[in-house]
Amino acid sequence: MAKTLTRMDLSESVHREVGLSRNESAQLVESVLQYMSDTLARGESVKISSFGTFSVRSKAARVGRNPKTGEEVPIHPRRVLSFRPSHLMRDRVAEGNKG
Repeated sequence: MAKTLTRMDLSESVHREVGLSRNESAQLVESVLQYMSDTLARGESVKISSFGTFSVRSKAARVGRNPKTGEEVPIHPRRVLSFRPSHLMRDRVAEGNKG
């Protein structure tokens, strides 16, 4: 099973790489994630150079279908989060496929 990167992993990495205390590292990670979340909630984009761009898109209302019954169901308009990786990130992930 593939490993999942967690908040704790990020704080531990900041602790090791930057030298902040574990508590300060956890607070720093929380602050960055909170700032990103608040920005996205306002409908703004978050662009991280060499990583990618998180953005919010609006989806229009449409009619969907329940796959079990075939019954038509209205899908209300909503905002969705999308991520577009940078070319560098795409290349790094593709390199991981070789091996």
